[in-house]
Amino acid sequence: MAEGTSCCAPLTGTSRSRDLAQHMGYEEKDLANIPDAVLNSFAGCGNPLAIEELKKGDVVLDLGSGAGLDCFLAATKVGPQGKVIGLDMTREMMKKAEANREKLGLGNVEFRLAEMEKMPVEDASVDAIISNCVINLSSEKEKVFREACRVLKPGGRFLISDIVLEKELPPETKRDLKAWASCVAGAVLEKKYVQMLAEAGFAEVKVLSKVPYKSSYGQVVSAKIRAVKKKKK
Repeated sequence: MAEGTSCCAPLTGTSRSRDLAQHMGYEEKDLANIPDAVLNSFAGCGNPLAIEELKKGDVVLDLGSGAGLDCFLAATKVGPQGKVIGLDMTREMMKKAEANREKLGLGNVEFRLAEMEKMPVEDASVDAIISNCVINLSSEKEKVFREACRVLKPGGRFLISDIVLEKELPPETKRDLKAWASCVAGAVLEKKYVQMLAEAGFAEVKVLSKVPYKSSYGQVVSAKIRAVKKKKK
């Protein structure tokens, strides 16, 4: 079973939420018009939108969209001629996200209830996929990456903030519910993560940056990863 809502670094309290979001790479000016309800429900391990600038008119898919923060920020970047699709498996988050969308009056954002191993998105219809601390939760990451490759247009970008390991976890940690809730138990080695992306059909797979992830489990980092769907020859 896949998870659709990120669990990393939960933010509680409006002031603290904004401070931590900025600490993870979100700019204060970008957060200025974001409702408190969005930030108070947000959890992530980085800012995938900081990896590469989205283009006007882009169609963007957010995996594990939660209350909608990255969707709403992406919507301002792609403009009214673009479109943002938020994908989440949690009905409660879908309701929150839709309420927040209506509050912001964004007509270029829509949310779909689904798991990321089986995306209700047409083949080759998306310019960019973003994801923030969600894929580590899936026990079928290969399926997630194959689906991502399927829905992206040739040359489409996959912009990921996620938890990866620098050293394999002991078996008892992988079975620890607290480790799962901390986005650690489901994480894989950085080398394996990159390999799975390449095997799914991605090229130019690069780990752009890594920072230590606050965890008692050691050798865990928050990474920004960029990959591109191979173009047809």
